[in-house]
Amino acid sequence: MTEAGATDRIELLGLPREDLLALCGEWGEKAYRAQQLMRWMHRRHEGCFDAMSDLARSFRSALQQRATITSPAILSDHVSGDGTRKWLIDVGQGNAVETVFIPETSRGTLCVSTQAGCAVNCRFCSTGRQGFARNLTAAEIVGQLWMANRLLGPRAMVDANESDVHAGADEGPEDAHDRRVTNVVFMGMGEPLLNYDATLAALRIMLDDHGYGLSKRRVTVSTSGVVPMMDRLGREQPVALAVSLHAPTDGLRDELVPLNRKFPLAELMAACRRYLEFAPRDFITFEYVMLDGVNDSDEQARALIELVRTVPCKFNLIPFNPYPESGLHRSSAERVRVFSARLQDAGVVTTVRKTRGDDIDAACGQLAGDILDRTRRAQRAERAVTFLERG
Repeated sequence: MTEAGATDRIELLGLPREDLLALCGEWGEKAYRAQQLMRWMHRRHEGCFDAMSDLARSFRSALQQRATITSPAILSDHVSGDGTRKWLIDVGQGNAVETVFIPETSRGTLCVSTQAGCAVNCRFCSTGRQGFARNLTAAEIVGQLWMANRLLGPRAMVDANESDVHAGADEGPEDAHDRRVTNVVFMGMGEPLLNYDATLAALRIMLDDHGYGLSKRRVTVSTSGVVPMMDRLGREQPVALAVSLHAPTDGLRDELVPLNRKFPLAELMAACRRYLEFAPRDFITFEYVMLDGVNDSDEQARALIELVRTVPCKFNLIPFNPYPESGLHRSSAERVRVFSARLQDAGVVTTVRKTRGDDIDAACGQLAGDILDRTRRAQRAERAVTFLERG
């Protein structure tokens, strides 16, 4: 196991099974070695090649010389009064990202980051205020889940004499491995679909039976509305989808979610309908941050109902978590209740998210990490648009 740092060896944490198979083939190893290696890393959360006892000694020696499993470098580890746990992880060059674990009675949800900072710059999100530094690698994304499983414990160890070649293909996230993380949401720092390739590789590892064995219904990717990448995700690796909506009209959404100027609401709703052709769930989740006097009126509730009329969906209303200089305020509990009632009376399934971890700045919209912003705001927006136009 190697701490984050300079190495020219192959990083294994971010390699999906097909890449591990190709690597083993190059090294003259049989295909089942890739499955064994994957299960040691992701099922047993092992980072030491010497401990992988059922791998041939020659293979372990080759791994020592040519590969590495990089342990995320933790800068801080805080636990909220409600049990929410937040880690600050060093990703090099003066940048850090945050990962949050949210324990609940029936599940444990890990919120992972995909970028150091974010180029989308939503008005209500403190991450966007920090600027954008770089995309995380697939290994850095998966590493957050790997780290959480190790630290939350007990470790997912099985009998060392058990054959791992074919075992456990049907095991899920709540099997005998006693895994604490049962759900993963790509809702941390960054826009996952602006880091598509790394997000896709991470998803494949998380869903693989020899990886974390998570169900597509237990993994959610959140997006601010990157329409072309939504279409690709639907075709290539459909999981549960959450769309950060936050406004019922283009005029207001242009202000709150600048990406809307590139992909307005009509295009976004059409993309949601297309995604449902492939999605593991029969609805899209719309995230909606409740902002006092901005997007919480009865008139806006009616406009919202009309907007999503042709999109099977549920709404997750999110109390705004203030941060300095936002200039925004949280809607009152009564206004949230009335707004929710308007949606529900129209037949739209609606929940109000319980604020978790706000005493350690781990609540929705509060993740800020520590980012060296190397781009001006206008340049960040241009960078995101250029990426999309390249396809």
